[in-house]
Amino acid sequence: MSGPEALREWAGPRRIDRAHPLSGPAAHAEPSFIRVAFVARTSTYDQQDPTLSIPRQLRSCHSVLPDNAVIVAHFYDIESGRKDLSDRGRGNAHELFQIPVPRDGGIQNLLDEAVRPDRRFDVVICEDISRVSRRSYTSTEIEHRLESAGVMLICADEPFRLDAKGRRAKTSTQVLTRRVKQGVAEWYVIEMLGKAWDGFETHTEQGYNVGKPCYGYLAKKIPHPVPAKRAKGLKKTRLEVHPVEGPVVRKSFGWRVAERLGYQAIADRLNEDLVTNPPPTPVHPDNAVGLWTYSNVRDMLTNPKHTGHMVWNRRARKGGGKNRMNPVSEWVWSPEPTHEANIDLETFVQAQQIAEQRERSRTASKSRDPQAKRTYRLRSYIFCVLCKRRLYGKTKHQHAYYVCAPKKAWVPEGHPASTYWVREQSMLDGLTAFLAAQVFGPYRRQLLTASLRELDENGQKDRKTKITALRRAITEAETKRKNLVRNLELTDVDQDFVRDVNERRAELQSEIEGLRAQLAKAEDEVQHAPNPGLLYFLPISPIELAELPDELSRKLFEALRLEIHYDYVSRSATCRVTLLGDTIEAVSKTTQEAVVIPFPKQKGPAMDDLHGGTVCVVPPAGFEPAHPPPEGGALSPELRGRYQHRRS
Repeated sequence: MSGPEALREWAGPRRIDRAHPLSGPAAHAEPSFIRVAFVARTSTYDQQDPTLSIPRQLRSCHSVLPDNAVIVAHFYDIESGRKDLSDRGRGNAHELFQIPVPRDGGIQNLLDEAVRPDRRFDVVICEDISRVSRRSYTSTEIEHRLESAGVMLICADEPFRLDAKGRRAKTSTQVLTRRVKQGVAEWYVIEMLGKAWDGFETHTEQGYNVGKPCYGYLAKKIPHPVPAKRAKGLKKTRLEVHPVEGPVVRKSFGWRVAERLGYQAIADRLNEDLVTNPPPTPVHPDNAVGLWTYSNVRDMLTNPKHTGHMVWNRRARKGGGKNRMNPVSEWVWSPEPTHEANIDLETFVQAQQIAEQRERSRTASKSRDPQAKRTYRLRSYIFCVLCKRRLYGKTKHQHAYYVCAPKKAWVPEGHPASTYWVREQSMLDGLTAFLAAQVFGPYRRQLLTASLRELDENGQKDRKTKITALRRAITEAETKRKNLVRNLELTDVDQDFVRDVNERRAELQSEIEGLRAQLAKAEDEVQHAPNPGLLYFLPISPIELAELPDELSRKLFEALRLEIHYDYVSRSATCRVTLLGDTIEAVSKTTQEAVVIPFPKQKGPAMDDLHGGTVCVVPPAGFEPAHPPPEGGALSPELRGRYQHRRS
């Protein structure tokens, strides 16, 4: 019968305890030394000095290891500890520094080698668990993967044992300490991010710029308000309008709003004179291409800083955002304008709305494909009433058509299950008749019904009366405020009298501010009120679209805000053109270029007597293109439209 001595002999020095964390293919029961891998991480290279941080972490780990433990491999990264594990260890920031510590790879290389049978280490050490990750979940996952491979993860600032035999070396105190420190590390970084966010919000509200000034502005340096930082020469930045680039911004917004040009079309115009319209300089000047591009124009026309407000957090710079645009609801705006504006807020909003209207459309009627030969005159202007999508151009039997073919998942009720076609010539004939008779015809104003004319005249009169009354009330209130101060100089006063005067001044100031707000609102209503008088500023002339060059016809369509909505059920198309007070000059200019036989201009009121506004011209049912499948006829040449007003 065997006893304890026999058991000890059976489990002798050559028997390997597979549950021991130091066990493995190359391990021995009593190894002469313990092989250790060093793992480290320092924050992004613009926040810390890796040439100091990495060696310091290595020294901290050396100081707590026993004499028989030797660091045989070094793994470290220069990156944020809040990244997902799948994104960790992919950067090359370490190549930018001369770090006096050899590098065998990053965290991914460490995990890969840990599961190999020929790994060089049996223990991994770090200075602090936050150096593995700032997120509890990620650091725990790394710890679990290492332990599953038989590798212990220890920290220099935690209690650990490497000489334990016959039982696990991880103790309950070690687990408690590590979990607490993981929570503290994650809490700390979240708290710091929250405070930094609040700081950036305040920084933005006070009108200070972050980063390189956007195109159209110069950096105005201001001494730092903190004395210690001011002593070091640090400064903050505000924006001031660039004398050369500012006019380019205003010009580009004007083209976008008035002519609805695409980004590339605006870039082409700007490239015609690079002296007057200098292209933007990137953060790294070596990357400059020397001309305007699609993306340059897009960035300029979508930057809200041109409105005079300071805006921050438009793009996601961290957390895997890769510079993507954040939702507008997440932008941080200054409550009031903080610098001189290049354009007003209303113009900026109109420019963004045009982007929505031009979605999936292009300025040119021809495809970007260099092999494309066909031009589609009405590309981007025809919409399906049922599915709300644009019809695209297609050629069959040498004829041009516009096709609606939504995917099966996007076919609404009532929409044909199969593709339907509309002949281009049918659309052009009907559109030509509509424009010639009802937009540029001599009797276009008479087409307005008497009720609409009367409503417009009464509305204009009421608005002018209201504006005049508000201006008079503001003048009277300002006069009262001045007289109050003037009388104060001629009167013996006491404290009660001064208090009464201050209260009265506050009342008058509040009254003036309220009246000014009402005046601004009334003037805005005038600017957007329907105004049939805008028709007087269009020439009277027949238009023949078939004879116009494609570039000129599309320019005319954009100036008129052309929209054609085709209804498959009724086989009819509704055409709408919109005249705006802000764009009437561009419409008139484009129309003068497009006319075939000019007629004398119709007499009308002076431009100074007209307010801004909109006039929408919409023909009723009767604008009916034949529906070919696919060889169709022509639209009815007798098109009797009507004018319908709507708010812009």
